[in-house]
Amino acid sequence: MAAWRVVSMLMALAIVVGYAIGSGRWVTTGSEWYLSLEQPAWQPPPAVFGLAWSYNFVVLAVVGVVMAATAAPTRVAAFLGLLAVTFVLAIAWAYLFYVPHALVASAVALSACAALTIVPVLLAFAERPWLGWILVPYEIWLVIAASLSWGYVALAR
Repeated sequence: MAAWRVVSMLMALAIVVGYAIGSGRWVTTGSEWYLSLEQPAWQPPPAVFGLAWSYNFVVLAVVGVVMAATAAPTRVAAFLGLLAVTFVLAIAWAYLFYVPHALVASAVALSACAALTIVPVLLAFAERPWLGWILVPYEIWLVIAASLSWGYVALAR
């Protein structure tokens, strides 16, 4: 296996681990502020979040490693670059929502993340259809999360 592929595989894993650590740093669903918020009617129960994120992080790592191991160099670079950008947006959402409580800015960040994630999903489909299919629940989760974020904006007014 070419050295650039191994480096790309390690980069994919590092990006996903950075995403998990970064988002976990600011998400505080037990805080007094968060518990005082009126929740959108479509908010899933807390257990769903744990299951969804466990699935999402595993799938993101798997897809990242397989893409790095098999895709053409330009597709690998596009996939990893876009994944990194979307992860920064998702982490920005966590910070903006939970730290300064900037609900509108956090909703914009997460909406941008959901929109931009469509491209890595399409790249995964183009490489191996099963890679795209296992990423679809992640994309759906991002859309739901963005809608929840906008729901919090609406309820806070």
